[in-house]
Amino acid sequence: MTSNRRWWALAALVLSLLTFGFDATILNVALPILAVALNADTAQLQWMVDAYVLVLAGLLLPAGALGDRFGRKAFLLAGLALFGGASVLASFAGDAGTLIAARALMGVGAAILTPVTAAVIPTLFPREERAKAIAFLAIGLGAGVPLGPIIGGYLLNHFWWGSVFLVNVPVVLLAIVAVAALVPESKDPTPRRIDVVGALLSTTGLVAFVYGVIAAPERGWTSLPVVVATTAGVVLLAAFIAWERRVADPMIDLRLFGRPRFLWGSIAGTVASFGMFGLFFVLPQYLQAVRGIDALGTGVRLLPIMAGLIVGARVSERLVTRFGSRGPIAAGLWLIAAGLGTGALTGADSGYGFVAAWLSVTGLGIGLALAPAMDAVLGELPPERSGSGAALTMALRQVGAALGVALLGSLASAVYTGQLDRDAVLPPEAAEASRDSVAGAVAVATRLGDAALATDARLAFASAMSVVLLACAVAAAAGALGVQAGLRRPKPEAADRVDVAPVRGRLTESTR
Repeated sequence: MTSNRRWWALAALVLSLLTFGFDATILNVALPILAVALNADTAQLQWMVDAYVLVLAGLLLPAGALGDRFGRKAFLLAGLALFGGASVLASFAGDAGTLIAARALMGVGAAILTPVTAAVIPTLFPREERAKAIAFLAIGLGAGVPLGPIIGGYLLNHFWWGSVFLVNVPVVLLAIVAVAALVPESKDPTPRRIDVVGALLSTTGLVAFVYGVIAAPERGWTSLPVVVATTAGVVLLAAFIAWERRVADPMIDLRLFGRPRFLWGSIAGTVASFGMFGLFFVLPQYLQAVRGIDALGTGVRLLPIMAGLIVGARVSERLVTRFGSRGPIAAGLWLIAAGLGTGALTGADSGYGFVAAWLSVTGLGIGLALAPAMDAVLGELPPERSGSGAALTMALRQVGAALGVALLGSLASAVYTGQLDRDAVLPPEAAEASRDSVAGAVAVATRLGDAALATDARLAFASAMSVVLLACAVAAAAGALGVQAGLRRPKPEAADRVDVAPVRGRLTESTR
């Protein structure tokens, strides 16, 4: 394949991932309108979000493994078609149940696209171009998240609510044409038997665990449904690990975690996802409820993180080629820690210039860390098993993102409520609404004409955001220290590829 054709194929893949990225946040802007248009209650609105997340998390591992077996190009086309078709169904849904089902189907398509797209990179690009290709892929994966509120806000201001889903369709059609014309087929030349037990254990385990994590902030970490779901998830995932270690043809070769580059590349990506989604949980609330900015304006004010991410990913490409993965990953995590640590100083009356500055630093760190982390992971995968290996690290990132929102959301709620409880006594309904969220508190204060309550709620949430950002900074710093200690440069005599497992299905040990 010529160089131009490879890059055009990559452009199509990046575009499809960009759609997948902003779809993760665009729905949040539309939820208030959907509640009225579809007469949806709070539980149904929650399931519009959760159905997508749960299906995506549960199917990542089997989707990557099946792509290796049956052909990654075929799976990419199937994933794109499913994602696009489900987007059409969601656009014209007449009730909440139909929309929830459509969102679940979109999750199936996303579960196919995410690992298989990454697995295609080694088949499209030689090693010397891989870092550059992965940098663009990281831009597509990360830049879509802050674009969601911007695109959603614009569409909802000018069109009907279904446009936030229908916008996916032209992008998907373009990607299908490009993948069909430009991406070569690739798969495992000696496919293993399908690991049905492993697929069932991993899917049910991830769905149960992620559901428990998602439900915890609302129901409480000690509530029976959360305890049962998370415990069942842990038990099922432990059974999955035990099964994969003993079965002759495992869906996932867990010995990958014995390779420092795969292990620490996966950990770095998970830590970055934890911090990024924790940030996106608290910052939009701060901008809207504390600073009084609308959804579209909030999305625009998130652009510095996207700009930093793009610059960081492009710089990382050159650094990886020259110095390897360890330095850029560690530097990126340190920048994330510095940016979020500085962000913890943000107060209720801080100027946007200060916010934009630390957002830019954080985005630079995310871009600098994510692309080399993905390169480190893909560099350790044999081509015939790249789908299942990429799916494993993507699943870890998805769990990290869910944990980031849940754990940090609970932390934010505890700090916010603890400070607000010291306020003057309010009528019961007003007090409950105020404790639920800062947006509820501001709405109650406006209705009652209580300026003091509004001020106190804004100060309380600013304090909660500071604690959350500080926790994210600590996690990023811990990840940076781990990468520096665990990702040591190999000795020259160990840098060559050594075949340590020549039998079928085993891995080839390599270092870089």
